[in-house]
Amino acid sequence: MAKFGFVRWCVVVGFSCLLLISCAVNSSAGKTLRVATEPTFPPFEFQRQGGELQGFSIDLMNAIALTANFKVDFQSLPFDGMISALQAKTVDAALSSITITEERAKTISFSRPYFKAGLAIAIRADNQDITGFDSLKNKKIAVQIGTTGAAKAKSVPGVQIRSFDSAPIALQELSNGNVDAVINDAPVTLYAIKTGNLKGIKVVEQLLTEEFYGIATAKNSPNLALINDGLDRVLKNGTYAQIYQKWFQIEPPSLPEKSPFENQTNTNASNIFTSISVILQALPSLLQGALVTLQLTILSVVFGLIGGSLIGITRLSRIAPMRWIARAYVDFFRGTPLLVQIFMIYFGLPAILQEIGLTFTFDRLTAGVIALSLNSAAYIAEVVRAGIQSIETGQSEAAESLGLSSVQTMSYVIFPQAFRRMIPPLGNEFISLLKDTSLVAVIGFEELFRKGQLIVADNYRAFEIYAGVAVVYLCLTLLSSQAFSRLEMWMNPIKSQKKYDT
Repeated sequence: MAKFGFVRWCVVVGFSCLLLISCAVNSSAGKTLRVATEPTFPPFEFQRQGGELQGFSIDLMNAIALTANFKVDFQSLPFDGMISALQAKTVDAALSSITITEERAKTISFSRPYFKAGLAIAIRADNQDITGFDSLKNKKIAVQIGTTGAAKAKSVPGVQIRSFDSAPIALQELSNGNVDAVINDAPVTLYAIKTGNLKGIKVVEQLLTEEFYGIATAKNSPNLALINDGLDRVLKNGTYAQIYQKWFQIEPPSLPEKSPFENQTNTNASNIFTSISVILQALPSLLQGALVTLQLTILSVVFGLIGGSLIGITRLSRIAPMRWIARAYVDFFRGTPLLVQIFMIYFGLPAILQEIGLTFTFDRLTAGVIALSLNSAAYIAEVVRAGIQSIETGQSEAAESLGLSSVQTMSYVIFPQAFRRMIPPLGNEFISLLKDTSLVAVIGFEELFRKGQLIVADNYRAFEIYAGVAVVYLCLTLLSSQAFSRLEMWMNPIKSQKKYDT
């Protein structure tokens, strides 16, 4: 019995040791890494029709996770927000064809390179003027915000840069004829042309740069060693070559064994004085953007007020078809997102017209004002309708008894009284529109919000810059609110008389 107990004790101890060793070896087992990606960069990261992620980078990350024994939770983020997300540690890694640069390496850490790439110039097929980088002088160039292509475009003399949130939008801008060229990663542009999604575009043969992509993590992240270990194994066991062959049909090039900018440190330590200095340096650029925001808002409100007043009056028409058309307009523009409307007007409409053989392009200011005005008119129409209906019917009857026509009654009796009641909701609409102008940034319009994005893409100080943007917006809305309060008081005869009497 004693011998049996000793044997059982040895088995228990041995099993415990094996369990401890297994846990030590598989310390990452069951671990899930939140990996940020922007699925608008084929053939590296994009979505199937069913919404499932696919691409070279996606396949590679899944292979790394399988080899290193961890799980991946892909999270969609805009490219220009990934470094900020890594700094805030809201994600564990970022995989979005991020080029390893010295400036970025000061802020985040990179894995060993997993892809060799380079920048290329895309132009329209009928363009004979642009033959290389030197011929881009004084041209209009579209880029994706925060990329090495955007940085390269800044070195072109006399260039007009239009920044977009993704590479496909920048290429669509070229396809629509609004820019002369796009500077973008060569594999992405070639894939878009090869698949036939973009017609009438070609790539200038020589590459502008030689670059490497890396998987990004926060500084001193424990996940970096885990990712590098999995990437090393995938490169050695032939899995990497299989994935490369699947997407590019050629043998992969040799890659460096470590990041070319390892152990970079950020010399700009964050403190209250540095943060204030960053905001003050950005303030002139932000104020320029604020002027553009005010220009967009005022133009859109003026046209929206004219259109909305006509539509609101039409909503009260006795002619049923006119009421139905006005109602359909209001329902459409209030029932669809403003962002979608901006895309339809600026990108969709020219593309449709060019499909049927009509050459048509939109100026960004014109497209932005049209989209904002059409959307604003739908909301203003309901304000006007409600304001007119709030006036007692006896007013109309009294005007008619005095011999006024329906147009005169509306112009001299009903609308002036209704307008005073409309001022508070119109003020709310103005403030909402002031903030909604930030959506025009998607078509490369450099208003207040886009100015902030461009600054963050250079210095990676997201909190300070966006705090400065928020303060400028707050000042604009407070001033607007005060202006409408004064207007309301000035147009109120009772309050004006009391003020005059005192």
